[in-house]
Amino acid sequence: MTAEVTVIGAGMAGCEAAWQLANRGHFVRLYEMKPHKYSPAHRSPGFAELVCSNSLKAQRLGSAAGLLKAEMERLGSLLVPVAKSCAVAAGGALAVDRERFSDAVTCQIAQHPGIEIVREEVAEIPKGPVIIASGPLTSEPLAEAIRRLLGEETGYLSFYDAAAPIVSYASIQKERVFFAARYGRGEDDYINCPFTKEEYEAFYDALVHAEQAQLHEFDSRGPQAYEGCMPVEIMARRGPDTLRYGPLKPVGLRDPKTGHRPWAVVQLRRENTEGTLYNLVGFQTNLKFGEQKRVFSMIPGLETAEFVRYGVMHRNTFLDSPRLLEQSFRLKKEPRIYFAGQITGVEGYMESAASGIWAGLNMAWQLEGKIPFELPPTTMMGALCRYISDPAVKDFQPMGSNMGLLPPLGERERDKAKRYLRVAERAMADLEQALRNEGCGTSLKNME
Repeated sequence: MTAEVTVIGAGMAGCEAAWQLANRGHFVRLYEMKPHKYSPAHRSPGFAELVCSNSLKAQRLGSAAGLLKAEMERLGSLLVPVAKSCAVAAGGALAVDRERFSDAVTCQIAQHPGIEIVREEVAEIPKGPVIIASGPLTSEPLAEAIRRLLGEETGYLSFYDAAAPIVSYASIQKERVFFAARYGRGEDDYINCPFTKEEYEAFYDALVHAEQAQLHEFDSRGPQAYEGCMPVEIMARRGPDTLRYGPLKPVGLRDPKTGHRPWAVVQLRRENTEGTLYNLVGFQTNLKFGEQKRVFSMIPGLETAEFVRYGVMHRNTFLDSPRLLEQSFRLKKEPRIYFAGQITGVEGYMESAASGIWAGLNMAWQLEGKIPFELPPTTMMGALCRYISDPAVKDFQPMGSNMGLLPPLGERERDKAKRYLRVAERAMADLEQALRNEGCGTSLKNME
């Protein structure tokens, strides 16, 4: 028995949710307001647009990000295989050519016979089964409709998020930089801009005194910056060595020109397949554009850099999910409605996509008259589901995948890499067993 489901938002989460439902035979009406209206962060009319970094983080199974992607693939993810087909060199990380990635996802969704795409803004929550995956930059009319639905002032929380600048490869002074991967992991895919002590101190002084763009306060607490996307200038003000132990850490790198470890290093990661664009890793910023040009041109190798995109900062909004959502991402007060993506408080591209998979599957199971089951707490997706729905979490903040969310092994393992790999292997085995126990394994395999 099939049903019609409305999915609002064709970002990472909305695309995964629509894909899951349509693959199970349900008809999906997928709403996307672009290109008629754009959020402050979006620029492309395509689906699954990456607005910040183009990195989807580590690939190896023995990492939190790698484990999450492995679980997503097992559950029939659309985005993980597409990302792999659009990958650009990034050492041990899975980074993508963001335009190719968005185009490929858009094409897959558009070609699915069970999905109807509606290019218009949603101002009211539709009747019937709905998955709201409108993102952390939900348009104001829909945001107001959600506020009315929730009926409580604590339904929303807000913070500011930021994106890093992008420079052209041709404009980088090659003689001042070197290609290398930290600790020799993967190929030499990163461009490294090495600072001497004197160069770093001059750069640091300019950075902490640079002028920021004005932000509009949006709640009584004033602007709140999320720690995971902290603007580099705010991070620098915590102390002169904060960046050297953070995004500019030189550990695991040696400058081949000197044979020594630099005082600090800015890393550039490939932005597109052709390698004509590179982004400044960890350089989310809210500096005025002129200040970005002046200060970031002090980075060795970027003295004459062409900035094809400057960093920007924008508001992100998410639900107080521990009070509002079940582990299935279903709204407690109205079971016909699910939420998915960063609006739920999961942090990160793949985390958002994973929540879309789980919301889509649970909606499908509900429509089919089945009782949704809980993912094992030993899985990364299961741990994230528990975090966003745990009423014991009082000061709720966005959470990305990390090994700290998972229960420890029963026996001690001193080697961290081996320990994490065993934790990941346990997660995949427990996921497989849970799917078999609930009778989901066969149908999921048929979807692959």
